[in-house]
Amino acid sequence: MSTAEAIDKESRAAARARKKADKIRDKHANDLPRSMQPSALVKTITIVVLVFALIYFLFPIYWAIIASTKTPSQMTGSNGLWFAVGLSDLPAAIAKNYGTLIGWTRGQFWRWVLNSLIYSGVSALVGTLVAVMAGYATAKFNFRGKNLAIGVIMGCMLMPAALLTIPQYSIFHAMHLTNTMLSIIIPCCVSPFGFFLGRVYAQTSVPNELLEAARIDGASEARIFFTIVLRILAPAMVTIFLFLFVATWNNFLLPLMMVSSDTLKPVTLGLYGMVSLATFTDRGALMMGALLGVLPVIVLFLGLQRYWQAGLAAGAVKG
Repeated sequence: MSTAEAIDKESRAAARARKKADKIRDKHANDLPRSMQPSALVKTITIVVLVFALIYFLFPIYWAIIASTKTPSQMTGSNGLWFAVGLSDLPAAIAKNYGTLIGWTRGQFWRWVLNSLIYSGVSALVGTLVAVMAGYATAKFNFRGKNLAIGVIMGCMLMPAALLTIPQYSIFHAMHLTNTMLSIIIPCCVSPFGFFLGRVYAQTSVPNELLEAARIDGASEARIFFTIVLRILAPAMVTIFLFLFVATWNNFLLPLMMVSSDTLKPVTLGLYGMVSLATFTDRGALMMGALLGVLPVIVLFLGLQRYWQAGLAAGAVKG
């Protein structure tokens, strides 16, 4: 073997060794010191608890999928944890329950889902922008009555939403806005909790030095907010958006008070109206409606999960 071949062979061996060492180092880069590492018993208990938590949260979805394929007699006369028909007959069972669902809702089901998407989407978008603007203003500006305004908004977090429903109805009735989409969207745009999150994130994530540098460069406050602050607070905005979206989607009492037209009902109120009928007996169709009605929320969470996780941690560390 020539000297050049020997050197090449040694260099390849050294490269493989470095690559292996890098993998080992990366694998253990975040390991705790030996004195702080949990024991085998603690790891086992943690895994068991997490598995039980996973089952606890996923089991209702699994049961809803199973129940949505069954007829009323199969709901009580078959195994509750498995399908009542063979896998080859599942498409026919699903189609039958879907047809029953559309029949009970008089063809309005997907209109209700669309209404829920409109209510939740518009309210979450507007509410997120309002919460972030108000939180940024109270975090970075000093003005007369600032502490009083913060105290009043924080106090609103202690008030039950049901307590405000009748006054809100009186106000919207006087403004001739009842039985309209605005009667649901406008109240859901206001979120004291969203304001609190926006203020905390603005305090901890937006450096004052950056704002001063932008002002020295001649940028207006509006340009600073829309071109700089919103980008920094993007993870926090996703968190606020998801909270508002889910809160509006699950809101039941406000639509019940404000809306009477079938074409304006959200899916929660529509399914409730279907169940409240004296002649309604098909729980399998109801479970299919509940399952289809929650799918948009599941898709939204899965799509924005990484941004939401980043937003939850954005205000955890100062500086």
